[in-house]
Amino acid sequence: MKALALSTAEKASITVTCQAFIDTELKPCFLPAITPTQFNYPVDIQGKWHGSKYRFLKRYRSGFEDNRGEEFDAPFVRLDWIDRNRFDVQWHRHTGQWFRVHHNLSLNAALDAIITNEILHPN
Repeated sequence: MKALALSTAEKASITVTCQAFIDTELKPCFLPAITPTQFNYPVDIQGKWHGSKYRFLKRYRSGFEDNRGEEFDAPFVRLDWIDRNRFDVQWHRHTGQWFRVHHNLSLNAALDAIITNEILHPN
């Protein structure tokens, strides 16, 4: 049996839902204001596709003298598309590895897990 592929329309629909989640839930809770410091400081929370995986990223800007203003992304959680409206929720460990926290959730349940499970919050 051939595995189903994630269609362009499904990807677009998931993107819209996840962006609304970022704008209405994640940013107000975890990045209500940008506060520059002399170290790395968060400036945005974004989402990006990597194949069939949707990663949530916290964008940082450097305040260090030698690279002031440079920016980089740090992933904190990922939705792995399994099948139509089914996802695994993966947590990004400090080691750079991904660890599955939830299996086979609907998109709404996966987003709810992100907001209610502290381990999945952006640091």
